[in-house]
Amino acid sequence: MTAAGFAPEWLALRERADAEARAAELLGPLRESLPASRLVIRDLGCGTGSMGRWLAGRLDRPQHWVLHDRDPRLLALAEAALATEDVTVETRRAELAGLRAADLAGTSLVTASALLDVLTEGEVRSLAAACVEARCPALLTLTVVGRVEFEPPEPLDARFEAAFNQHQRRQLLGPDAVPAAIAAFEDLGARVLTRPSPWRLGPGPLAEEWLRGWVGAACEQEPELAEAAPDYLRRRSGDLRVLVHHADLLAIPGERA
Repeated sequence: MTAAGFAPEWLALRERADAEARAAELLGPLRESLPASRLVIRDLGCGTGSMGRWLAGRLDRPQHWVLHDRDPRLLALAEAALATEDVTVETRRAELAGLRAADLAGTSLVTASALLDVLTEGEVRSLAAACVEARCPALLTLTVVGRVEFEPPEPLDARFEAAFNQHQRRQLLGPDAVPAAIAAFEDLGARVLTRPSPWRLGPGPLAEEWLRGWVGAACEQEPELAEAAPDYLRRRSGDLRVLVHHADLLAIPGERA
């Protein structure tokens, strides 16, 4: 993911698709794992606060959200959009890689969206260790799993998909993030639940923007695809319908499935 991938305009464009995709089936086990008192929720890589806007109203109790991000513009937008009578907010400008159990003291829940696939295996294991040691559940949503389904399909789809996935794996976990996170939490004794959370995209600005980025990354990885890319984009654009697979993960420390 490039820095442009975290631009407020992109995050706003994807928010509705994110909200529709998140796995509401995980909310029942999540609520059972939380205290009945006021919640303290830390949202890592909060962006403009879309996770808070989706989740806060689904947790029937007062909440204090601590928003973590490295971009002060995004933190300001998230803070302004999330605070309500029952939800208080504070912001932390910080990198996420150094999070430790001590940083989670008093935290009821850790959340993140579209984060795991842009971490390394070491960073995921560090995050899992911090949550488990602090006995803090983690709801980690919208992680890409490396599968895309177009309607209708065509032979070049698989080649672009494979190249995109390899591009993500250059330095980060990319489509290997969910298995890595499951292993990291389960190795420490946590119970882990996963559910699919696919984007179901029809014609429109989000699908077109996603397609250009997906094809562009694939061509960076496999330059031979650049010759085919313009015609591929032309065929796919306009009436674009695509299923972009993601997964949501809930880890509950101190339990095994």
